[in-house]
Amino acid sequence: MDRRATTACRAPLEGVASLASSHRKPRPLGKRIAGIRTPTLATAALTSVALLSQTANAAPSPDDGSPSLEEVEKKVDDLYRQAESATDKYNAAKEKTTKQRERVDTLLDDVAQRTQKLNSAREQLGAFAAAQYRTGASAPDTSTFLLADSPQDYFDQTQLMSRLTSRQKDSVDAYVTEQSATMKKRQEAAESLQALNDTQGDLKTAKSTVQKKLSTARELLSQLTEQEKARLAAIEKKQQQEAAALAKQQAEAARSTPSGSSTSSAADSSYATKAAKAIAFARAQVGKPYVWGATGPGSYDCSGLTQAAWKTAGVTLPRVTTDQVNAGTTVPLADAQPGDLVFFYDEVSHVGVYVGDGMMIHAPKPGAYVREESIYYGGTSIIHSVVRPA
Repeated sequence: MDRRATTACRAPLEGVASLASSHRKPRPLGKRIAGIRTPTLATAALTSVALLSQTANAAPSPDDGSPSLEEVEKKVDDLYRQAESATDKYNAAKEKTTKQRERVDTLLDDVAQRTQKLNSAREQLGAFAAAQYRTGASAPDTSTFLLADSPQDYFDQTQLMSRLTSRQKDSVDAYVTEQSATMKKRQEAAESLQALNDTQGDLKTAKSTVQKKLSTARELLSQLTEQEKARLAAIEKKQQQEAAALAKQQAEAARSTPSGSSTSSAADSSYATKAAKAIAFARAQVGKPYVWGATGPGSYDCSGLTQAAWKTAGVTLPRVTTDQVNAGTTVPLADAQPGDLVFFYDEVSHVGVYVGDGMMIHAPKPGAYVREESIYYGGTSIIHSVVRPA
């Protein structure tokens, strides 16, 4: 295989890096998704299609020891999945950093205000000490008062509180209270600052991981010839067509099978209204680029798109995929309704908005664009679960 690594131009990744999963061994779905009913005929068809694809697209192994086209495809696919998992960690760290920074700012403002109150209380105590001096009180008492760890320590030791006026006692109480509260808030601020620094470190690490994975994928693709890139694009197109055909077959089978759902019609209607808004928003984003960490409006990553879509329906979803999978009710794949979220892979690293008939809208991968395609784009084995968010 001719590899012109030094002269091959860097083409856009869309249509080049395939998310094929024909190399994966199908796994039984019963252990992964409760209630999934996959028709035997559809499963057999999927297996046959995968085997035929492998045979038709297989290329002889190069004699120079360099990876085959299929090996490059698998490696890029794995790198994109790893990058998406790292993106989830980046998004989580970024969200946490934002919240921690807001908390630090709030605490610092609180400390400033309390310090001002503490200074006012100290001034009142200073006025009391001066008055004590003018009335002939002994200097040692005043010095001891000013050098004590706290005014309360001094008054407890000397029993001077019994000789204070009500106003003076209030001044002492105010000082002691503010001093204690201010010290506590300063400690909280210091701990929050340390936590913020730690999270910023996590954010930096996650960002570096994403960039490294994507850089490695780009390097692998850059070593392909134009003919090889064209072959990869053709393979991906064929896989999309096969996945769409499977989605149609599954949808027809589902319509002929009674649903196990017992949701009331009123609830169905309410959910359908919200789901329609979410789907309409997602469909309006079709054609916008996938960008890791993006939440719109010009670009999205997978969870950024689903979060933004359901926000238009008045439903607030968490930022990251691994949290979104717990933000609703898990339903069997056979009972999926438009608007439901479909999650993929064991590590739950991808998500799309289900639109019905086995299709979804999602932000698929780096270099690609938001698009509508079959939920079986990587086969049935990669589907993790379906969640109804409202």
